[in-house]
Amino acid sequence: MRLYVVDAFTDTAFTGNPAGVVLLDEPAAPEWMQSVAAELKHAETAFVVVNGDGPLPLRWFTPTTEVDLCGHATLATGHVLGGSRIFLTKSGELRTTAEDGWISMDFPADPPSPADDSVTDALPGVTVEEVLRGKWDILVRAGSAAEVRALDPDLAAIAHWPARCVVVTAPGDKPGIDFVSRVFGPAVGVPEDPVTGSAHCALAPYWAAKLGRDELVGEQASPRGGVVRVRTGGDRVSLVGRAVTVLSGELHV
Repeated sequence: MRLYVVDAFTDTAFTGNPAGVVLLDEPAAPEWMQSVAAELKHAETAFVVVNGDGPLPLRWFTPTTEVDLCGHATLATGHVLGGSRIFLTKSGELRTTAEDGWISMDFPADPPSPADDSVTDALPGVTVEEVLRGKWDILVRAGSAAEVRALDPDLAAIAHWPARCVVVTAPGDKPGIDFVSRVFGPAVGVPEDPVTGSAHCALAPYWAAKLGRDELVGEQASPRGGVVRVRTGGDRVSLVGRAVTVLSGELHV
């Protein structure tokens, strides 16, 4: 089995979000895939069956659990396979297109709705402007990008919140950056995710409505950092980024 490690949402190695990509000849046991993901220790590892006609079966695992949607590992898979691909996933059919060094992904939109979760105690230094919920995550709008960048959250408290991840966001503070975000997912074994494509399924429609534009650029302000270009349209979101292969080899077990 071929194994790749790809840095996603970046054009520079050792930045962005690293993902494992395993190419399978046939479907594998979930327990085995979970063990491989735990061994690799990346936020997500993608497992894609590359034999057969039609959409390619694709699944994603964190070091501790399977997830229903993962953007950066899908981008990494599209980068490895190249061309235009259709994947069959727990979130329906997803499409990627690799062209001129960019990979675009067609994902379902997840517009968040207002929520009444109390989050202030776990986010010291953040002026909480809004709290919203999407299908998987809690989204918190902070008072400024500086608050997002400086945030040192209480991960133990966040781990008990009923959500996959907590997404903290604010308007951008740099030319060409419309919004910033950071994503914390201790409940799924990812204390802070470097760049989270699936979180932008909620961030894109939220900021498109706030800023009155369909095409935006988001910066995920994690220590590794990364940039996601987004475009909203109806119930879908286009996520666009670059990727760099940093390792390739064979999986022997």
